[in-house]
Amino acid sequence: MNKPKIVVLGAGYAGMMTTKRLTQKLKPEEADIVLVNKHNYHYQTTWLHEVAAGTIDQNRSRIMISDVINRKRVNLVQDTVVEIKKGDKRVVLENGEIEYDYLVIGLGFEKATFGIPGMEENAFSIQSVDKSRIIREHMEYQFARYNNENADKDHLLTFIVGGGGFTGIEFIGELAERLPELCKRFDIDKNKVRIINIEAAPTILPGFNKELIDYAVHSLESRGVEFKVGTMIKECKEDGVIVGEGEEIKAGTIVWTGGVQANSIIGKSGFELTKGKVNVDSDLRAPGYHDVFILGDCAWVMDEESGRPYPPTAQIAMQEADTCANNITALLRGSKLERFRFDNKGTVASLGGKHAMGTVFDGKKLFGVSAKAMKNVIDNRYLFLLGGPKLVLRKGKFRPF
Repeated sequence: MNKPKIVVLGAGYAGMMTTKRLTQKLKPEEADIVLVNKHNYHYQTTWLHEVAAGTIDQNRSRIMISDVINRKRVNLVQDTVVEIKKGDKRVVLENGEIEYDYLVIGLGFEKATFGIPGMEENAFSIQSVDKSRIIREHMEYQFARYNNENADKDHLLTFIVGGGGFTGIEFIGELAERLPELCKRFDIDKNKVRIINIEAAPTILPGFNKELIDYAVHSLESRGVEFKVGTMIKECKEDGVIVGEGEEIKAGTIVWTGGVQANSIIGKSGFELTKGKVNVDSDLRAPGYHDVFILGDCAWVMDEESGRPYPPTAQIAMQEADTCANNITALLRGSKLERFRFDNKGTVASLGGKHAMGTVFDGKKLFGVSAKAMKNVIDNRYLFLLGGPKLVLRKGKFRPF
């Protein structure tokens, strides 16, 4: 008798933790588990802004999948997903096909540019280890150009970050620490550097209260960051952006963090999208499909109290993984499925160096070094859940700054 085959697409937070939980919950004879991923490594998406700024090495953010997933229990297929054939219960890969009985989709996000002309072609994005590394190398190249070009060049040291959400602000915090170091290395007056955050909403960091936002703004402005809130980017050019009523801001580096959407494979495979993602059922299954679960950045999961979807954070993706693994186990064993319930343990945003702010547990506010220490605790907890104490010792963060 053939065992049921569970196929997990994507080794992000949701995919990795679902796979890990399935190996813990299911006996080897109950199911075959397959994990499909483009690379043989998993990376910490929440550390990519540090890779992009150059404040941590790119390899620090990468974890080899075989180091944390039992290869005797999980068949790792290193390939790229092309399409999901729901009717045939198979996944088309670049180098073959794979059939499934149960499918978990955790394919992550793509840049959402909202149709802003030139944004796709001219702006960098913090999407992967490689794309983040390119940002770091490009920034260093701009400093080298500044020292070697004689023409009008001040704009080379202007860094524009589009979007004032979590990723954008954390990246700006790292830039505020990193760029003065590059000024020293290239012997350039740090006053030549501009870091500009442009956000269409009336405030940065939606979801945080005013006291926390004010702290973040003051912390970043005190280190030279300029904010343009309530300002839309109308066009992104190779050497700058057009904002508001036609104002042009020249820049040597433009990074867009203003929006994400589900991997385009989801839409191409015929799943119904709402603002770029699938509005999943309360048990995390795709509407109309009893055997397909969609998690992480590919899914909208509704908060029944507010009637709005939860923001797709790493914390939520990990909790979705627990529910997903429980529900697949329930399907295999003929028991009742559970609803996803989010247990909000708080959110802490790093602002670079010793600066951070956020809330934990019952809404307790943290600022500065204590918030930074808590951020490290949160990061290390994920490493512990994924790979135990050895992974924490190898990859963990222990210094407050």
